[in-house]
Amino acid sequence: MKTYYSIILILVMTLTFTSCKKESQTQTIDQESDSFPNKNLDPLERFGELLVAVQTNRVFPDGKTFVDCEPKFSSDTILARYKKLKNQPDFDLKTFVLDNFTLPEIATSTFKSDTTLSTSEHINALWPYLKRDADAVENGSRISLPNAYIVPGGRFQEVYYWDSYFILLGLREAGEIDLIENILDNFAYQIETIGFIPNGNRTYYLGRSQPPFFAEMVNLLAEIKEEREVYLKYHDALEKEYEFWMKGSETLASDAAIDRVIKMPDGSFLNRYYSNTTTPRAESYLEDVTTAEESGRNAAEVYLNISAACESGWDFSSRWFEDPNDIATIQTTEIIPVDLNALLYNLEQTLAEVRKYANDEEGSTALEQAASLRKKAIDTYLWDKKKGTYVDYNMMKKEASPTLSLAMVYPLYFKLASEKQAESVSQVLENQFLKPGGLVTTLELNKQQWDSPNGWPPHQWLAVRGLESYGKNTLAEKITSRWLNLNDQVYKRTGKMLEKYNVIDTTLVAGGGEYPTQDGFGWTNGVYLDLKKNKR
Repeated sequence: MKTYYSIILILVMTLTFTSCKKESQTQTIDQESDSFPNKNLDPLERFGELLVAVQTNRVFPDGKTFVDCEPKFSSDTILARYKKLKNQPDFDLKTFVLDNFTLPEIATSTFKSDTTLSTSEHINALWPYLKRDADAVENGSRISLPNAYIVPGGRFQEVYYWDSYFILLGLREAGEIDLIENILDNFAYQIETIGFIPNGNRTYYLGRSQPPFFAEMVNLLAEIKEEREVYLKYHDALEKEYEFWMKGSETLASDAAIDRVIKMPDGSFLNRYYSNTTTPRAESYLEDVTTAEESGRNAAEVYLNISAACESGWDFSSRWFEDPNDIATIQTTEIIPVDLNALLYNLEQTLAEVRKYANDEEGSTALEQAASLRKKAIDTYLWDKKKGTYVDYNMMKKEASPTLSLAMVYPLYFKLASEKQAESVSQVLENQFLKPGGLVTTLELNKQQWDSPNGWPPHQWLAVRGLESYGKNTLAEKITSRWLNLNDQVYKRTGKMLEKYNVIDTTLVAGGGEYPTQDGFGWTNGVYLDLKKNKR
């Protein structure tokens, strides 16, 4: 009972906060209309106490199910019915939900695997089931996109930011060039209309982004099509992407942070993952409220750090915890991450090149200088001489994070490392991270999905390509072979391509996290096809 009343109290505080925060937005909402709702509203704001009841009573095993439902009527109509019926003796919450909402469909649920096909053939047969055409206007949480795209699969029936880069690798191998451009156009559209690329095209993702791979997507398309044409087409989008990540830097004092940018004591700029929300995630409401209660900390602070960890894509990992075994100690916004800053170095370099094509030599030089200063700052703050690798930095403690992770491969991929640094990182990878099925994400064995014993497709690919760029071909080949063999074995055994894999005990399915391991799976498919081409 105590927990229930705590949740209600948090809901009241949440709704008070969000109503104040979004007053200017909510003034234009036609609450009485059964037409398309204001897309600024996420499900928590739209359905309030109904959402709390659904999530806290576990009406669906996965909290994402309800927030992905399509309402059959206006939110006001549904809420009025709920208030009228909820206290009746025969009231059944799940029946009420099914009467007023349409459950989300999973297209891949109708797909029948044929394990007589090769893994590559299986993947190419899957693409049509993962493809979504341009969205019609919907009444649910989905944010409509103007062009076709690929979803990861399983519970993830929307486009995801950083997943998409690795999906593009597979689409390139499949010759789907038009679809690649469609996906980039969708991201450019989101940057133009929203101001940034959200985690995914859902209203409940509007408080956060994901690792900024858009510049690398543009570079990928520029390798396929005419470079000048591609760079100029996405020039404005790249500028706005950079503005989003660097917002507030112009007036920031040394040794201070605002939103996603930090000005270090020496005057250099580095970045962190952040969030624009201090409320529980609608899709994981009960989990977040429980974590906040168990932490004994200010709830808004916990929610901010949880959402920031989701922006990292590593939700969740010991990288973000003070105690590697306890999510209640989450401190994402205190961590300066290796991967994010390598990605922003790439964005600065890419945008510098784009500005040259736009005849902005002065602007190009400015970004080249910014990239050079960021590289120096990465060496200063994110290189750990004792550990011989790149490590996140705790800005509050002013010391290196104790957690080693595969974020160390990003500086190799983006050629930030010296030959000596690359050699040292390769030794750490081979001696500590290489397992029978590929590279393990961290060395921390806990219940989080972005820790041991799990390995994830993006990091295998980034590691392989990064090592290859420094001539570490033998290790790159070991990783490639072990990862592809694991993918093949699991596919032959289950008929599935999975979101993540247990790379330590290859007979077991990967676990950890807030939901079961998903199949489909977009980025696994893309990485497999791209790495496989080296084996032909």
